[in-house]
Amino acid sequence: MTGVVWSRGGALVPLPYNQRTCYCGQVGPRLIGQSLVLVGWVAVRRDHGGMVFIDLRDREGVVQLKFNPETDPKAHEAAGRLRTEFCIAVRGEVARRPAEMVNPNLASGEVEVNVHELDILSACETPKFEVGDAPIANEELRLKYRYLDLRRPPMQRALIMRHRITKLMRDYFDEHGFVEIETPFLTRSTPEGARDFLVPSRIHPGQFYALPQSPQLFKQLLMMSGFDRYVQIVRCFRDEDARGDRQPEFTQLDLEMSFIQAEDVQAIIEGLLVRIMKLAHNVDVPTPFPRMSYQQAMLDYGIDRPDTRYDLLIRDVSDVVRKTDFRVFRAPLEAGGVCRAIRVPGGAEMSQREIEKDLTEFVKGSGAGGLPYLKVVTGSGHADATGPGVRLQTGVAKFFSPELTQELERALELQPGDAVFFAADTEDNVCRYLSRLREEIARRRGLVPQGKWNFLWVVGFPMFLFNPEDRRHYAVHHPFTAPLDEDVHWLEKDPTRCRAKAYDVVLNGIELGGGSVRIHRTDVQQQVFRILNMSEAEQQARFGFLLEALRHGPPPHGGIALGLDRLVMLMIGADNIREAIAFPKVTKTFICPLTEAPSPVSQEQLDELSLRIALPQKK
Repeated sequence: MTGVVWSRGGALVPLPYNQRTCYCGQVGPRLIGQSLVLVGWVAVRRDHGGMVFIDLRDREGVVQLKFNPETDPKAHEAAGRLRTEFCIAVRGEVARRPAEMVNPNLASGEVEVNVHELDILSACETPKFEVGDAPIANEELRLKYRYLDLRRPPMQRALIMRHRITKLMRDYFDEHGFVEIETPFLTRSTPEGARDFLVPSRIHPGQFYALPQSPQLFKQLLMMSGFDRYVQIVRCFRDEDARGDRQPEFTQLDLEMSFIQAEDVQAIIEGLLVRIMKLAHNVDVPTPFPRMSYQQAMLDYGIDRPDTRYDLLIRDVSDVVRKTDFRVFRAPLEAGGVCRAIRVPGGAEMSQREIEKDLTEFVKGSGAGGLPYLKVVTGSGHADATGPGVRLQTGVAKFFSPELTQELERALELQPGDAVFFAADTEDNVCRYLSRLREEIARRRGLVPQGKWNFLWVVGFPMFLFNPEDRRHYAVHHPFTAPLDEDVHWLEKDPTRCRAKAYDVVLNGIELGGGSVRIHRTDVQQQVFRILNMSEAEQQARFGFLLEALRHGPPPHGGIALGLDRLVMLMIGADNIREAIAFPKVTKTFICPLTEAPSPVSQEQLDELSLRIALPQKK
């Protein structure tokens, strides 16, 4: 039975659940002796052979309810009907727990509520999984019953943290003179790397809106409109392949500023992140954040979002290994590639199985052919090569003469007990293999310090990359990024040597966001479009409104966008962004198990939009 109060006097009058006194997690010693109305869900029920105890849970925490058969027999009898996740209201008196019953792990652990009246507001079928701290169900099941999953305390804490971070953002930018302005969701298709989500127009048959991948063009137009400080917490959409930690719809903090240089945007973001770290972890982060060039990041870490909390730096050993007879090293070098290595202090203790099976298979998963390695030892025992300072053994040690051993020792500053891992291939491949290997070794050997927050700006990105397959240039960021003033002359001579006024902010090896100073001159923008193999007709068709606006007195401007989902994920200590989103999609398929979207639509709806479905032929 539900909807009935079992009370001291046996009255069948519903409790005024809309007059809740406070949240469960707010009940404490200051309320001892007071009568409260509480509402929530049954987290745990314990029957101690007479006395019944219920842990009542809401978004702020848990409080223990006590049902005494001697003082409140009706309420006690009703408590026998309760099961996990029943929604109830109670009226009772706050009392101090016996000393031996105090729970130091609960904010309300010093008290309990002696229940006099109980109202079962609704029953619950047996939950599909335990609604507790640990997610014991697989993710797809959690997403199918997301309303149950969101009752779990970690998920509620995550979304409350997200709320607090977004509120802090709005307050911070208001303090700094920014105006929050919404930009359209239904706009023109201007592909910026990923595919657009298209929305057919009923009024204009055969024509489509696109959902924005970002508000990039609109925020530039706002700068040209005189709103010199714009901000928005905005939904973005990208119809890209399901891979990595991605969602087809995501949220970003988007901002733009006029009459600035890159340093001004960076300073604003640093101030924001300092406040967020204080809110989320009570940590004071020093500013300014360190800066690292893109080139240095790729040389030392093999990736443009390096995790600087630990060493394991990558070093170029091409000049040393080209003197060996090892074909695996020499062939890539003769083809114009590179050979680089990671020195792992203490890595000689790693077993042959761990290296030759686990780590080798790991790098093969990144596309590498194998994992050349050697160990640095000292003392007696067989050594394949010997130098005055160190001895090399196992793996590829036999290819290093005493003289080359000395050169490698100097190049890598080798010490006894080290292990060295090599990669020889094209520069791009070597960076990919060793950056992933570096992260894997750090994880396996426990080299990643906990509770450390390393912020970093990566700057000086190349403006273009040249694809030899189709023999054309592509923008590294987007085609509206301005070149560095000292590199403008390379636009004509060699675009691949031109660096951009672009910058990414990185936290513990994860990119939080990226931005740039934009092009505000029509001639430079058209020149960039030409480098990207875009004809004048295509320029006008896709970006004519932007080129027209650039002829009407645009200010110098620039901005940045931060991934809100990713930022919240880091602040709550999660390992994927779905833990920071209320209703995400399944990663591998982008399907919503809860609503079963995407789904078919009726023929009538298709006819209204002048659409006909032509399914691809099965292979």
